[in-house]
Amino acid sequence: MENSQRALGWAAKDADGVLSPIKLSLRAKNDDDIIFKILYCGVCHTDLSTIKNEWGTARYPIVPGHEIIGVVIEVGITVYIKIPENMPLEKIAPLMCAGITVYSPMKYFGLNEKGKHLGVIGLGGLGHVAVKFAKAFGMRVTVVESNPEKRKEAMDVLGADSFLVSNCLEEMEAADGTIDGIIDTVPTVHDLHPIISLLKVHGKLIVLGGPSKPDELLTLSLIKAGKMIAGSCIGGIKDTQEMINFAAKHNITAEVEVIGIDYANKAMERLSKGDVRYRFVIDIVNSL
Repeated sequence: MENSQRALGWAAKDADGVLSPIKLSLRAKNDDDIIFKILYCGVCHTDLSTIKNEWGTARYPIVPGHEIIGVVIEVGITVYIKIPENMPLEKIAPLMCAGITVYSPMKYFGLNEKGKHLGVIGLGGLGHVAVKFAKAFGMRVTVVESNPEKRKEAMDVLGADSFLVSNCLEEMEAADGTIDGIIDTVPTVHDLHPIISLLKVHGKLIVLGGPSKPDELLTLSLIKAGKMIAGSCIGGIKDTQEMINFAAKHNITAEVEVIGIDYANKAMERLSKGDVRYRFVIDIVNSL
C-alpha cells in the first residue's frame, strides 16, 4: 500500500548503468519500520557492480546506494544506527558498509589482537579503513598494492608499518610466511597464490571483494601449511553500533570526496578506474 509521501532518487534503467532521476512513492509505514531522511550516501563498488549487472541479479530500475546516514523522522522500531555526537556525518556514511565490512571479520576471525600482523590487500575504500582500525587495535599492518605510488600515503598518512608492491616478486617473496591474517578488499579477479604465500602457518585469508568471474585456486597452497580462506559480508546492527562506537573513541573516519548528485555518473566512471581517495560521498540533502 502506498501513502502520500514521495521520494526522489537516481536510478539505472539498464545494464549501461547510467543514472537519472526517478520519482518514488513510499509504501505505508508498518509498525516495525522507520522513516529515514538520508543526508549523505557513500558510493561503494558494490553499487557499480549492481547497476551494471556484473553479478547477473539486477532488476531494473535500480536505485543504488546503501552507505547511508541521516535522521530518523518516524519510529516504528527502536533498533537502529545511533551516531555519537560531533562525528562528521559525511565521513561516517562509508563506515555503514566499508567500515563494518572490514571490522566484522577482523573481530570474528581474531584479526584484531594487539601485536598480530595484518595484511590489507588493496588500499581503496575498504582498505584504508581497515588500516585505521588495525592500527587502533594495536596491530602491525602491511599494505599490499599494485600501485607503488600509494606507498607514501599508506605509511606516512594512514600509519601502515610496511608496504608491498603486489607485482614485485622480490618484495613479495621477502615477506613470505610473515603475516598472521589478511583482509583482501580487491573487487576484481586477481591471483590469490602470492597472497596466500604471505601467510604464516594456519594463517587466514578473508575475502571481501566480489569479482564477477571466479578466481583460480590451487588448494595445495592451503593444505601444506594449514591455511584458511573465508569470506565475510558486512555485519548486523549490534556489530555496526560497536564499530561506530570504536570509531568514535579512536577518531576513525573515512577519507572522502563529497559530491553532488549531478556528479554521480562521473563518480561511477572514476570509481571504475580507481580514481578516488578513498570514497565518494553524495551530499543528498543539498543536491537531490
